[in-house]
Amino acid sequence: MKKNKIKQTLLICLLALAALSCSESFLEQFPETGLNEGNFYKQQSDFVGLANGLYVPLREYHKSDFWLLAEVPSDNGTYQFNAVDAAAASWRNIDEIRFQNGVGGTGGFWIQSYNGIARTNKLLEEIDREITWDNPAVKDRTKGEAHFMRALYYFNLVRIFGGVPIVMETITYEEAKDYQRASVPAVYEVIVNDLTAAINHFQVSREVHEPGRASLGAAQALLGKVYLTLHQYAEAERVLKQVIDLGEYQLLSNYSELFDPSIKNHPESIFAVQYSEANRALSHRLIFHFAPSTSGGEVTMRSNIIINNSWSGWNLPTDDLIDAFEPGDIRKEASVAIWTGPDYDGVTKQIPYVGKYKPPVSATDDRTGDNIYVLRYADVLLMYAEALNEQGKTGEAIPFVEQVRTRAQLNEPLTEYGQDQLSALIAKERQVEFCFENQRWFDLLRTGKAIEVINAHGEREKAAKPYLRSDGFNLTEDFLLFPIPEDQILINGLEQNPGY
Repeated sequence: MKKNKIKQTLLICLLALAALSCSESFLEQFPETGLNEGNFYKQQSDFVGLANGLYVPLREYHKSDFWLLAEVPSDNGTYQFNAVDAAAASWRNIDEIRFQNGVGGTGGFWIQSYNGIARTNKLLEEIDREITWDNPAVKDRTKGEAHFMRALYYFNLVRIFGGVPIVMETITYEEAKDYQRASVPAVYEVIVNDLTAAINHFQVSREVHEPGRASLGAAQALLGKVYLTLHQYAEAERVLKQVIDLGEYQLLSNYSELFDPSIKNHPESIFAVQYSEANRALSHRLIFHFAPSTSGGEVTMRSNIIINNSWSGWNLPTDDLIDAFEPGDIRKEASVAIWTGPDYDGVTKQIPYVGKYKPPVSATDDRTGDNIYVLRYADVLLMYAEALNEQGKTGEAIPFVEQVRTRAQLNEPLTEYGQDQLSALIAKERQVEFCFENQRWFDLLRTGKAIEVINAHGEREKAAKPYLRSDGFNLTEDFLLFPIPEDQILINGLEQNPGY
C-alpha cells in the first residue's frame, strides 16, 4: 500500500527521533535519550531494546486514560457521587454521555498513541541496517512486534475518534503542520496490512517468542477482532480458527485465577499489558481509582494512601451489569466486590466496586502490578462463535459459547437456541465475561446497540440517582465518537468530529 505521509504534532515528531536504552529486560523502563542515530543501532540487542520501547506508551495509557474511554461510557461502569468534587466534572461527562460538555482522557490517550506509532515507525526504518543478527528469527520477531503494535495503536484510535492522521514514517515538525485526518477505511487498511505483515513475521520466529511480547496468536486474534468490527464475518471466522488451531491457548479452569497478580502470561493470556510493582514507572494504581472514595484503606489495604475526590470511586459496577449475571455464575464474585460503609451522604451502604484489580502485594505504597488483558482465549472463543452465528452457522457456534459458560458453571445446553437468541446471549456473555477489561463500549459500537442500550440504561440510572442531570444519557450518532482533542485542532488544524 502506498505510504501516507501525514503530519504529527511537535511532541510526536520529537519522540519519533528519540532512541531507547537497550537492556534485554523486557519490563525495564526505557528512558528516551538523545543518542547519535548514525552509530547507535549496531547489534541485535539494540533493536531488542528499541522493540521493548514500543510497549511503553500502551502501558502508560492503559493505566491512565483508556478505561475512561473504553469502559466508563458503557452500561458497565459508573462513579460514586461526591458533591464537592468539581475536578471530576469531565470524567462524569463521560459516564453520563454529555461529551459535548467536555471530556477528560482524550488528550493523553492521543499523545501516547502517536508516541507508540512514532516508535514503531522508527524501528521499521532502522531495522534493515547492515548488522549481524545473533539469531535471524529475532529480527523477524522484532518486525512482527512493530507491525502488531502499530496496528493496535491505530485500532484503538480509529474506534475512539474515527478517521485519524496516518503516520507511516518519521517526519519533522515542519512537515507535520499541513496534513489532515484520513478516512476510516484508510485507517483500517493500514491496520489489516500491518497485522498481515506481523503474522508473516511471527510465523517464522515462533522459536524465539518470549512471554509478554506480541506473538503470532496475538496478531491473528487482533486481526480477527478487526474483521469482526468491520462485519467481515467470513474473514473473522478464518483467522480466529487459526488461533484456535494453534493449540497454544486454553481457558483457565478457575475464572478468578485470571485476576491473581501472581499468575501472569498463562495459557489463556494471548496478549496483556505488562505491569510490575518493582518501580513506579512499571506499575499502575487502578485499585486506588476504583475503590469507593469513602473506603479509606480498607479496600486498597494501604491505609497510608489517601483516596478521595476525583481520584477514587470510579468505574463502579452498575446495577445493569450486576443484574446481567445469571444465578450461579461464578464470574460475578470475581468481578464485583462489595464494601460496606458510608456513602457520599454518610449513610452506610453496600457499595460495589471492581473486584478484578487487586491491592499491592508487596509494595508499601500505591504501586500495583496486575497485568491488563488486551486479548485472551475466551475472547477468541466468543468472537469465533459470533462470526459463525452471523453467517447463519448457529449450530457450529454453540459449542464455543458453551465452553465459556461451562467455565462459569453455567451448564444449561444451548442446543435449542436460534440465531437471534444466540446473538443476544453472546452479547450478554461478553458483557459479564470481560467487564472492566475495556471491551464493553467497543462491543456496543461494533454491534450497533450502543444508542439503544445506553439510553435505556440512562433512564434507569436517572430514576435511581437524584443527583444526575436531566440532560445526560442522550446518546446520538454524533456522540458514538469522542471529540478530537482541542490541542490537536489548534496545532494541526484537524477537523473536529460532528456534534462538538
